[in-house]
Amino acid sequence: MAKHATPLLDQLESGPWPSFVSDLKQEAASRAKNENNVEFQVAQDCVDDLLGVLELSYKHGRTHWKHGGIVGVFGYGGGVIGRYCDQPELFPGVAHFHTMRVNQPAGKFYSTEFLKNLCDLWEFRGSGITNMHGSTGDIIFIGTQTNQLEEIFYTLTHKFNQDLGGSGSNLRTPSDCVGQARCEYACYDTQAICHALTNEYQDELHRPAFPYKFKFKFDGCPNCCVASIARSDMAFVGTWRDDIKIDQEAVQAYIGGELPSNGGAHSGRDWGPFDIEKEVIGLCPTNCMWMEDGKLKIDTKECTRCMHCINVMPRALRIGDDRGCSILVGAKAPILDGAQMGSLLIPFIKVEEPYDDIKEVIEGIWDWWMEEGKNRERLGELLKRQGFQRCLEAVGIEAMPQHVQEPRHNPYIFWKEEEVEGGWERDVNEFRKHHLR
Repeated sequence: MAKHATPLLDQLESGPWPSFVSDLKQEAASRAKNENNVEFQVAQDCVDDLLGVLELSYKHGRTHWKHGGIVGVFGYGGGVIGRYCDQPELFPGVAHFHTMRVNQPAGKFYSTEFLKNLCDLWEFRGSGITNMHGSTGDIIFIGTQTNQLEEIFYTLTHKFNQDLGGSGSNLRTPSDCVGQARCEYACYDTQAICHALTNEYQDELHRPAFPYKFKFKFDGCPNCCVASIARSDMAFVGTWRDDIKIDQEAVQAYIGGELPSNGGAHSGRDWGPFDIEKEVIGLCPTNCMWMEDGKLKIDTKECTRCMHCINVMPRALRIGDDRGCSILVGAKAPILDGAQMGSLLIPFIKVEEPYDDIKEVIEGIWDWWMEEGKNRERLGELLKRQGFQRCLEAVGIEAMPQHVQEPRHNPYIFWKEEEVEGGWERDVNEFRKHHLR
């Protein structure tokens, strides 16, 4: 029997979609049923009280959670997000209800044993509520008490060989796509570099020293399955430098209807016969493709690697062999200064262990950002404030055409006086000589 009436929350269960309210009620009922069989280390009715405080928040139109300030595990400045309820008398089960972030494995590959261990631990020392995965990418443990934090941390690190993730003004938990483990389009080993940089930058991950949060995300190809170009301060997007490989026989098989386009994924609708001009060539953003003498041609130097043609005709077109990644910087969500997509910093770089060239770029960016960034200013906002050219100078990269977003409209790159032979003094003297008598 539920402790709290929840008429407003009950409405969220009435739609056609799965509801988190139903999940919470199921967990509350399970904890109540197992009260005599399981030794809970936090309040047995904490999920019931969680439903109650959420109902009250809906009724009042404001939150009844307050930030917990500095709360965490010994030696770490991140990984725990403190939460306290401002109605502890009404809802004692959630008087403190902290969230813990657990560093997800690269590519999010799990064994069932590992998942069971996590769930058993959280059922025992937390609320039993998890989020797999939150918007941060981590495994999210939702709801425990302060005196359980060290116990949970000890079990994770000493028994499960698993670390906490990042929170606060630090490097957040790096995230990657499945990469070469399961994807034929991956241009580099996303899991290897994600794991290597997670280990390399432990201090930056666990001891906040940045102006604000900083995120790495690793996409194996331009399809961007982890949306790195939109969600990370530094995005690593797989790409290639040579030609797209073309199987002309397979191209003809698509045109003739022998092979289904888009891997046969048409949402159950009949789109009619495949039209390569309409569905591939006409949709190329740079018009770099054409048919000539019955063969598909691609002008590589004009191709932006958007992946559209490869996605539509995967049996006919393949990524090139000279593979690496592009590095983009400055993407973020609309927190302070609006949403921003990543800006291209390095068009192509090889991704090879021990990743020294990549680490050099990362640390150059960090040095500049920590020196010039304001409190709670993301890298993208610093780029907007000081200009992209300042970023290039900080990391020692020369400007190139790929850095210019829109020529003659709002270019990133400007000439300096000392870079122009003779400078402005020569121009002034010439003007005086010819125009002033």
